Amino acid sequence: MPVDEERYRPLYARLLGLRFVNPGGVLCFLFFEGTIALAVLLALAELVTWWAVLVLPVVVAAMVKLNDMVAAVVVRSAALVPEQERDRFRRQMEPVVGRARVEWVSNGVTGVVVTADPVRPTRRTDPSD
Repeated sequence: MPVDEERYRPLYARLLGLRFVNPGGVLCFLFFEGTIALAVLLALAELVTWWAVLVLPVVVAAMVKLNDMVAAVVVRSAALVPEQERDRFRRQMEPVVGRARVEWVSNGVTGVVVTADPVRPTRRTDPSD
């Protein structure tokens, strides 16, 4: 990332050294200050100990960094796929919008079978006979 863009990134993203995940200012606020506020509320409600105020933001930061590392692996593996395979995958994944072509029977009547092979009656063998 260029130095000019790096300077304008949120402090949270710069401290974690995020390279592939680029959270904005509001998301960084929620990741850090939001987790502190949540931990304080949980501690005040006596649902967790006061250690959660320190542990919860660290755990969230570790998960964000882990997500960045997974994104790095995905980007590297996608770069190894040849361009031809990427184009083939894109063609396969394109949604098809429209209507299917249906061949209409010229003398078709709703609910009536126009042509069918005759069905031979089957003879059941009954052991009591």
